[in-house]
Amino acid sequence: MRKRPLTRQLPLAFDHDPASGRDDLIVSDRLSAAVAIVDRWPDWPSPVVILAGPTGSGKSHLAGIWAARVGARRVNLEAADPMLLETAGLGPILIEDIDRTEFDQTALFHLINAVREHNSALLITTRLWPAGWNVTLPDLVSRLKAATVVEIAEPDEELLAQVLVKLFADRQVVVDDRIILFLVARMERSLAAARAIVTRIDQLALARGSKITRALAAEVIAEMEAGKGDIEVS
Repeated sequence: MRKRPLTRQLPLAFDHDPASGRDDLIVSDRLSAAVAIVDRWPDWPSPVVILAGPTGSGKSHLAGIWAARVGARRVNLEAADPMLLETAGLGPILIEDIDRTEFDQTALFHLINAVREHNSALLITTRLWPAGWNVTLPDLVSRLKAATVVEIAEPDEELLAQVLVKLFADRQVVVDDRIILFLVARMERSLAAARAIVTRIDQLALARGSKITRALAAEVIAEMEAGKGDIEVS
């Protein structure tokens, strides 16, 4: 059985206890713009930066790196917070996964104004570009148009293959290249899907005391297509 070399760059550190520091981040082309904007702080092109990318693309990893480095405070716009504007005067702010909930549009508008007033910074992560947030407040639409949006692209097939190999290797498992290519040709093109597939394959192989075969891989792909065994990673 041939072992695929693990020397190519991977976008993030994947293992059972994922490392989350800047030194653990290995940059690929799809992440380069997002990493560059995080590393560029405080020399940002605008006070508000929005990282947009699919589930599992590494947004939370990058946001965590930035928050730890600059001492950013995490805020939630789902509930009213009378101290929200004062928080903007204390330093940078992070809002994660803003598109997953119904956020207070007026609160976000005033928060952005406060961030600008205090010459601070706001980092927002999202799966959708701001145009997909269904914002109805005209003033907020204007503020969001002035924000810097950085997109994290979906991985290509070559990168997905490398990620699958790495995920299996983290579990001390070596999988035949033909199985890797079989998975890549049929799976959803996302890092979240790669993590879910590897986790499920390993679980089934251990439970059954069997090798990882093409038939087992096909079974897991069928499960995923049926909506079973989904694992979300932001």
